[in-house]
Amino acid sequence: RCARGIRRRQRSLMAAPKPPRVVAELGRPETPEETAARKAENSRKHRQRQTLKNLVLALAASLLVVLVIVLLVPRSDTPMERDIDVAAVAEQAQVVTDVPLAVPDLPEGWRANAAELRKSSVDGVTAWYAGYLTPSDEYVGMYQGLEANPTWVAELLARTIATSTVTVDGVEWTVYDNRQTGDDVGNARYGLTTEAGDSTFVLLGTATPEEFETIATALVPAIDAQR
Repeated sequence: RCARGIRRRQRSLMAAPKPPRVVAELGRPETPEETAARKAENSRKHRQRQTLKNLVLALAASLLVVLVIVLLVPRSDTPMERDIDVAAVAEQAQVVTDVPLAVPDLPEGWRANAAELRKSSVDGVTAWYAGYLTPSDEYVGMYQGLEANPTWVAELLARTIATSTVTVDGVEWTVYDNRQTGDDVGNARYGLTTEAGDSTFVLLGTATPEEFETIATALVPAIDAQR
């Protein structure tokens, strides 16, 4: 009889519901609503961690692809520098005008990196342009404005004021020397302008006056042909 009583008490204890877990932060058991909210928050944090993990993995994969491409693409230590055939471009551009387009015959060490017809958005003036790098790696831009006007010249030279004149092989040029100014004049650090026939020639850039004189001398035959 005693044994049966003990077994009944054991079964009663086993069947009794477990008391709710006391949450340390609350100092009491959670309510069903609080339990649901906690589980939902844990689930949200888990999803965020998974999203961040996936983002990091995707970024690492992208960087790996870029690294592989960089390693596979052949490279050269030789600097990439264009050398434009100005005469060939001028021959193609000549179809748009009867005015002969100037192609200066420059000495060794001068390189052309651009040649094209340009049309001003301000006054519609069309100009033949060639950009040159000098032997000292400075820049000279040559513009031959076709039926140009003073506004077009002023825009090219950043609306600076002429400082003097110089004669090169019988051709008089107006000088714009802005090398000492603190103003932002772009590439118009130094400039020369002259007119011949329907053409207005503008030279501007960062080269030395001696280098400007070299290209001005090379333009004399084209200028004389239009006088």
